[in-house]
Amino acid sequence: MIDPPASEGAAAPQRLRTLDAVRGVAVMGILLLNIIDFAMPGYAEIDPTFYGGSTGANWWEWAIAYAIGDGKFRGLFTMMFGASTLLIADRALLSGQQPAKVHYARMATLLVFGMVHAYLIWAGDILVLYALTGMIAFIGWRVRPRMLVTIGMLLLAFKLTDGLVAYQHLERARVASIQPNPEPNLAADWRAFRQQSDPQRDGIARELAGYRGSYGDALKVRVPTAIFFQTIINRIAFIDTLALMLIGMALFRWGFFSGAWSRRAYWLIAAAVPVAWAGYIPLVSWLDATHWAPLTMIATEAIQLSLLRPWLSLGYAALVILFVQSGRLPWLADRFAATGRTAFSNYLGTSIVCTLIFNGYGLGWYGYLQRWQCLIVVAGMWLLMLAWSKPWLDRFAYGPFEWLWRSAARGHWQEFRRMRQVANVSQ
Repeated sequence: MIDPPASEGAAAPQRLRTLDAVRGVAVMGILLLNIIDFAMPGYAEIDPTFYGGSTGANWWEWAIAYAIGDGKFRGLFTMMFGASTLLIADRALLSGQQPAKVHYARMATLLVFGMVHAYLIWAGDILVLYALTGMIAFIGWRVRPRMLVTIGMLLLAFKLTDGLVAYQHLERARVASIQPNPEPNLAADWRAFRQQSDPQRDGIARELAGYRGSYGDALKVRVPTAIFFQTIINRIAFIDTLALMLIGMALFRWGFFSGAWSRRAYWLIAAAVPVAWAGYIPLVSWLDATHWAPLTMIATEAIQLSLLRPWLSLGYAALVILFVQSGRLPWLADRFAATGRTAFSNYLGTSIVCTLIFNGYGLGWYGYLQRWQCLIVVAGMWLLMLAWSKPWLDRFAYGPFEWLWRSAARGHWQEFRRMRQVANVSQ
């Protein structure tokens, strides 16, 4: 890890243009994977043979999205969440407030937003996970950056070890199960794994009927899916989410997100991008060769989650920071930053718009697009995010959902229109 002076970029808890731009790219990028879950039965997100096409352009869409987008922008968004936690805590301290009180009020209201989002709009919500993990991550507010990074790396190392050990054990169980006289315990473990992990293709018709039907029909499918996410998926994702939040906190203290590092340092981090992409070639080949077997996914997920995703997330952040600092296309840098300042509204807004596009109570496109065609919707949503965010912030102090979140966390309505804020300051 490159160690710039700890004082750089960490003392003044002010809004940072580079931080906003990185967050903007992150919230845009997570749609690359989420779009599949919006558009078709959810398991297709990780297994293209499940639905949406797995040959030709559809295979390439999966492979490119897997290598470039799968978990990387979410990882970056998670790091930014950790950085923002410290930014807001520091600002609260400077303004004479209690940082812990401000933080936990924000997390409590975020949890409410997440529950509403998961059950009433889209089951693939990450806000509940962020709220619960953020309540624990706040302990790192006063912890030294080196310790935060150490803890984060240990947590990722644990995930890697746990995944590879599980893979090794289940591979032994698989081999034992096909022997003439299999060891009973190993055979039982393999049967249990198959029952729990094999994709339930008979559920495709249920999802198609539910999400192509009325809002009530969609709700009947969404609620059990949301429960599964919150009780199973979030529990599995907790450790790596906490790890990345802590690493994001450390990077904020070190001035990484504020652009305080040298251009050489950022280029060194950015160099990880092509190296990590190359590391995905054997993973893609392995998954394809085993037809996306759940057992293979255990190993590939452990490897990419701990060894590849974090470096790609950091590499993407470094590239965005270098772009903002270059001064090239300043209008685009401003649009990225505005998208980041309204990231909460863009995240929730994307769910609202995409469910209206795909669900039956909207345009009803659910299950009709192939994988590659979903990228057209992604491009349209990116243009929409870049188009509305800056003009909105020219007139208003916050994005609409940022304002609602802030008002709920503070317990009173916040100033909304930018002109009113300027008038109050002048008085």
